Amino acid sequence: MGTEVIAARTMNGLYPILDILFLLSLLAVLLATKRFQAAIAGLLGGILYFLVDYGIFYLALGTRVVTGADPMWFLLWLSMSYGFTNFVWIWVWLDRDHHALEWSLYILSGWLCVALLSQNFGGSFGTISISRGTADYHGVMALMLFVGYAILIVHNLRAKREPYDIKWILAIGILVQFGWEAVLAITGIRNQSLQTLIVNSLLETNLGLPYLFLIHRAVNRRWDEALRVKKN
Repeated sequence: MGTEVIAARTMNGLYPILDILFLLSLLAVLLATKRFQAAIAGLLGGILYFLVDYGIFYLALGTRVVTGADPMWFLLWLSMSYGFTNFVWIWVWLDRDHHALEWSLYILSGWLCVALLSQNFGGSFGTISISRGTADYHGVMALMLFVGYAILIVHNLRAKREPYDIKWILAIGILVQFGWEAVLAITGIRNQSLQTLIVNSLLETNLGLPYLFLIHRAVNRRWDEALRVKKN
């Protein structure tokens, strides 16, 4: 079908091990620099991704296929991996953190390092393949994207001051997904599909940005990044 986008990956068993070490290093840096909000957002993002990927895509819809690993444990790692890094990255960008470049480089170079090291030294590990069709739910995801951005657009049309920076929100939603889609593609882990790259970058992470922006806005009215209560 023309609406079907098959998102597939192939990796060896060393990849998840190296990635877990990278995730722990990222968490350690977040805690050391007192980016507690970002760390919590990342952990909650991983849980959300797991509920969606394993609970909906795998169990309910049967669109997720895992070969070469236990589906539950593998999807738990996969969800925590991309959920944690995506939500951390989004959160520091929404913070307009002055070190957003450093955080971006840390995450992107970490993904690249994990992928290439696993290819160099993972030859003795088993192969794991995963794939996911999208025809059953991309329409629902597009609806969520429309509703989220419609809320922001209507606010801006009515607001006399302090409009939401929709260009900034849209850029974050597209570029975060594009970043790891590009790393997967250039390292040969993702199936080489321009359609997958474009559709996923425009839709999959981006659909949640309006809602995450509003959550971030509400949280930051009460607490700073180190979870200290702000004085009114």
